[in-house]
Amino acid sequence: MIPGPRNLITDVPGLLVGNAQDETLKSGSTVLLGEQAMTGSYCVMGGAPGTRETDLLEPDKSVAQVDAIVLSGGSTYGLDAASGVVAGLRERGRGFALHTLRIPLVPAAIVFDLLNGGNKDWTENPYPALGRAALDNARADFGIGSVGAGTGALTGMEKGGLGSASLVLDSGITVGALIAANPVGSVTTPGGRHFWAAPFEVDGEFGGLGPDPRGGLGRTFESRKIAAFAQSANTTIGIVATDAALTKAQAKRIATAAHDGIARAVVPSHLPNDGDLLFATSTGARQIPDAEVSQIGHVAALCVARAIARAVFAATPAPGDLLPCWSESTG
Repeated sequence: MIPGPRNLITDVPGLLVGNAQDETLKSGSTVLLGEQAMTGSYCVMGGAPGTRETDLLEPDKSVAQVDAIVLSGGSTYGLDAASGVVAGLRERGRGFALHTLRIPLVPAAIVFDLLNGGNKDWTENPYPALGRAALDNARADFGIGSVGAGTGALTGMEKGGLGSASLVLDSGITVGALIAANPVGSVTTPGGRHFWAAPFEVDGEFGGLGPDPRGGLGRTFESRKIAAFAQSANTTIGIVATDAALTKAQAKRIATAAHDGIARAVVPSHLPNDGDLLFATSTGARQIPDAEVSQIGHVAALCVARAIARAVFAATPAPGDLLPCWSESTG
């Protein structure tokens, strides 16, 4: 299998992504928009998640599909980015049909980036406008790195960011991931040169340096982020998507399996003060045998690991940064 033509989640036909950010705020929002409603579910494995409308994604809940999914900075304030998306979708006539009404369904998850050095002294919550702008910016080609929900993201040792990756299975099914990487753990091995996700890299997409040749790694944990904040506030959130037709129960299992990608790319991960969460969504364009669900979960985990490394690799410096970018720390 090989990456799709963009190596982005939008290689899954029918998906668009939009970013919006405020450089002074050092934060932003990202929207995954389905051209049609999408089946989806989610899985939380971090101890401190921040979410909106996730209960409706449980397999036993009545609502079958959603219109968009939001990833945002801003902690609790950032959940309001979904309000801006809901308003925009309502104007477009999108949403769950109820009598004469249309109710857009937009689950959301946030990262904590309130202590990253940006100006958070606002009088009006900026996130509804950021969510609406991200929706208006939705397209197949979009930026990664220090954009959207990854604008103010920080990892344990370097700036985090927004990342994406895809793979096309031999059957023609496409799987992609979109990740906002802001963990307490490190995305790079000690010294900051090699990525933990290096064994899964494709075509030098995050530097082509290969795995760290040293053994015995992972026995120490250094975090510039914890040192800068005195306490750490974090989270890796994201979305995995496919054009394979999935039930909500199957999407739940895909979201669970995809968390392996976080564990492969971030050490340590899924901690009490991480809010690690992944959505899984399907456009339903391709019918598949049940046996193929296992392979899609495995491929989703590969895409998640690569997307996390790509997020850090693509991060760019900005005035007032608390941590260096990977490109700066490696010379």
